[in-house]
Amino acid sequence: MRLPLSFVLAASSCLATALPLAAQERSLNFGLGIGVVGQSAYPGSDDYEGSADLKFTFGNLTWGNVDIGAGVGNVPDNGVSLGGALRIIGSRDAADHPELAGLSDIDTAVELGLALNYQQTHWRAFGEVRQGFGGHEGVAGTLGADVIFRPTDRWTVTAGPRLNLGDSEYAGTYFGITGAEAAGSSFNAFDASGGALGAGIEIGATYQIDNYWSVEGLLSYEKLLNDAADSPITQLGSDDQLSLRIGLSRAFTLNF
Repeated sequence: MRLPLSFVLAASSCLATALPLAAQERSLNFGLGIGVVGQSAYPGSDDYEGSADLKFTFGNLTWGNVDIGAGVGNVPDNGVSLGGALRIIGSRDAADHPELAGLSDIDTAVELGLALNYQQTHWRAFGEVRQGFGGHEGVAGTLGADVIFRPTDRWTVTAGPRLNLGDSEYAGTYFGITGAEAAGSSFNAFDASGGALGAGIEIGATYQIDNYWSVEGLLSYEKLLNDAADSPITQLGSDDQLSLRIGLSRAFTLNF
């Protein structure tokens, strides 16, 4: 899973320049992290692979009267807030997975979008909508909720359910099989429709070393649903998807 940082930073810059110019404070707060991740080799696979992982976390954007996000490492205020959303889906290459012979390769996908959060002291609920670039050009989203534990000032532990959604463009990219692919492979053609494509649980823990550095761990389980589970790709692999990430992050603030 590789994060094209130049693309994400460029997208953040484009967002900033699209906002009205104001003669007030302008700043962008974000986090950059590096770690290791073990996860399914591709959506629907029963094989797992480990790799280095880069992470970008949107913290806060201040531009005149516009103030979005709570900032990296800060405890968000209770109530409704708007933030950024990012997800990276690694590439799928049939040359690396003989069971996919005859299927088209898929490039790494970057999903960028917005998140709406409702925060209380010990729980939160959120929804994300993300537009895909690169490997797929569909729209995906996540609905979720967490209970929040803060055993000390430095530790934050979260746990809660997730529901992952995608449109037909997204579902067709990762779980569909075209007639041409079926003719050149051992799979039957399959038209994957969008909707609720996975549900599961996510557990995360963060230790804030200081105002800039933090150590993070994230464990997630997803059960593929509907056409994602019925796809011949998943039938050959597994509808149980696991992911484990451990990383180190640093917060940055750019004033401009």
